[in-house]
Amino acid sequence: MKLSTRSRYGTRMVLDIALHSEEGPVRISDISKRQGVSVKYLEKLIRPLKQGGFITSKRGPRGGHMLSEKPEDITVGQVVRTMEGELALTECTKDDTICPISGDCLTRQVWVAATQAMFDKLDAVSFADLIEEAKRAGGSAQKCLINQ
Repeated sequence: MKLSTRSRYGTRMVLDIALHSEEGPVRISDISKRQGVSVKYLEKLIRPLKQGGFITSKRGPRGGHMLSEKPEDITVGQVVRTMEGELALTECTKDDTICPISGDCLTRQVWVAATQAMFDKLDAVSFADLIEEAKRAGGSAQKCLINQ
């Protein structure tokens, strides 16, 4: 399984807004420059992030995007679920009727547990945690964000 660019860039976008919102609403063009992602693609990511309740927008010359919640109240897992929809390592972990032996399949139990472990980890990381990590990283934080 591989997370889509929607999840990866959506997570980076939320983090970028969290890191730069002290200065006021964050413009998408500034996020684009810092993250190396096109404005057009970032605009596609804004809608699900707004619908998920993570971002609000302000129009006008001093407009831009802000977090809807405190960074400690938003987890990476929440953003990934919003951007990906239902995500699992295998199809049978989402729907046990796909496979006629899923009820007795020992390997399915492994895939279910692995999917749960992944989300347990993603749910344990808040954007406040990532902000703290960025502060500890100092000047290298921006480079790290761009090269993810």
